[in-house]
Amino acid sequence: MFKTILLALDLNAMEGAQKLAEAAKLLAGQGGGTIHVVSVVPDLGFSMVGAAFSAGHSKDMLAEAERALTAWIAEALPDGAEAHVAQGTIYDVVIRMAERIGADAIVVGSHRPELRDYLVGPNAARIVRHAKQSVFVIR
Repeated sequence: MFKTILLALDLNAMEGAQKLAEAAKLLAGQGGGTIHVVSVVPDLGFSMVGAAFSAGHSKDMLAEAERALTAWIAEALPDGAEAHVAQGTIYDVVIRMAERIGADAIVVGSHRPELRDYLVGPNAARIVRHAKQSVFVIR
C-alpha cells in the first residue's frame, strides 16, 4: 500500500507499541513496503542541565536506546525493519527523518487526550500538522 513507512516509537511508553507495529505492517502490505522505526531521545536541554551529567551520558543514552529499539524490532517486526535513534525534539526529528528516508507514511501513537493537550499540542498533533506525508495516529 505504501512504499516506505516511518513508525515513531517512544521507548518510555511501550503500551500500545504492538498496535503500532501491526498498523505499520498493514500499511506496508503485501507490496513489500519497507518499515523504518525511529525513537527519539530528548535533548538534555539547557547547558546547566547537561552539565550535571557526565560527558558520555548522552552517547550512553543513545546506545541504550538503540539496543532497546533493535530488540523490540526483532520481536515485533520479525520480517525486519530499519532502526533509527536520534536526539532532539520529538516532532522535529520525526518529520526530518521522514523526509530523509523518503517516507510516504508516518505511524505515530497517541495517548488519550487530556485538558493540557488542548492548550499545548502533543507531538502527534504537531507531526500531523507539519508532515508532508500521510500520518496515521494510533491510539
